[in-house]
Amino acid sequence: MQTHLLPTILDTPQGQEADAILRSCVHCGFCTATCPTYQLLGDELDSPRGRIYLIKQVLEGQPVTERTQRHLDRCLTCRSCETTCPSGVRYARLLDIGRSVVEKRVGRPPLAAVKRWGLRQLLPYPGRFALALRLGQWVRPLLPAKLQQKLPTRVQVDSRPVLRHSRRMLLLEGCAQSVATPNTNAATARVLDRLGISLISPADQGCCGAVSQHLSAEDEAAAFMRRNIDAWWPHIENGAEAILITASGCGSQVKEYGELLQQDAAYAEKARRVSALARDLCEVVDAEALEQLSITAPGLRVAYHSPCSLQHGQQLAGRVEAILTRLGFKLTPVADSHLCCGSAGTYSILQPALSQRLLDNKLTALQAGEPQWIVSANVGCQLHLQSGTTQSVRHWIELLDETMA
Repeated sequence: MQTHLLPTILDTPQGQEADAILRSCVHCGFCTATCPTYQLLGDELDSPRGRIYLIKQVLEGQPVTERTQRHLDRCLTCRSCETTCPSGVRYARLLDIGRSVVEKRVGRPPLAAVKRWGLRQLLPYPGRFALALRLGQWVRPLLPAKLQQKLPTRVQVDSRPVLRHSRRMLLLEGCAQSVATPNTNAATARVLDRLGISLISPADQGCCGAVSQHLSAEDEAAAFMRRNIDAWWPHIENGAEAILITASGCGSQVKEYGELLQQDAAYAEKARRVSALARDLCEVVDAEALEQLSITAPGLRVAYHSPCSLQHGQQLAGRVEAILTRLGFKLTPVADSHLCCGSAGTYSILQPALSQRLLDNKLTALQAGEPQWIVSANVGCQLHLQSGTTQSVRHWIELLDETMA
């Protein structure tokens, strides 16, 4: 694709990055076949190819309107298009750059701006989020039915094993996950303890930065990234084997620290090291001798929802399914498993109508095989799916934990 970006944009690192991404696109349109919003809406401007053209126009100085912003906002950033693209177009990164420029030029109506600001002030902070969640749970009967469905129920937090193995990994606790589904990491610690690995949770770590990054608050996101690097670095120097992440959305973000902080002279090298050490839980478990787990429920029917951040963002499609199959679980068929469930970080809050349509489609596909368990690999997907069904939706590591002998 030929480009003529404004000199004021092209002379910046982000502008040069965007120009290279735009030039790699050959307008083939393969991406439209796997784009969830294009499938729902049938509008070229709600497809990756259409949005790439919109971003190109913005960066070349053409008028920017709320209509431009609306089409970019509708993108889930599921990255299914990246999996499909034969040219390796880094669409998600281009979208971040384009959204940021549009945000500065168009702005937001007051209510929309406050909502996005509120999400950034709440979700990345476990203390604040826990307080809001507890308040919501206390007044649940007074809330509208739709909001009641979205509220996670209270859970009893399970214990974790003591640190006793020479093999040690850092564990990102997560912000929303540590509050809404705390037993995901507790189950992880118990399963990995059985596999001879102990997990360390540095006290000063926090949000991975993804919420801020995808809401066009890049400086805020960078601050979260630097905080985590500072918290992890002493342990890395002491030989921590990996940085383990049980929420695939967070994993996608941490694996891109090196790219996102490449212009930061003080952190660029450390960020590259952190990204190299980052591992999704499925990568760690898949490499171990799983017979040590002694699973007691062979043949249990399981429907697995593969998060977009795992199969498209991290390009780890099929890895969780392979683990579950190795352990004797029976995976039920899930139609269109490459499509997003509609959670997509804050998307379910900011684009509720489209999100609900995607959720309905996904639950229909997951429940078609009459599974006994529905599992996923990302807290956002898990909570979003749970909001639409009375059947329990869990993280796949909890399945392993509850069926170990």
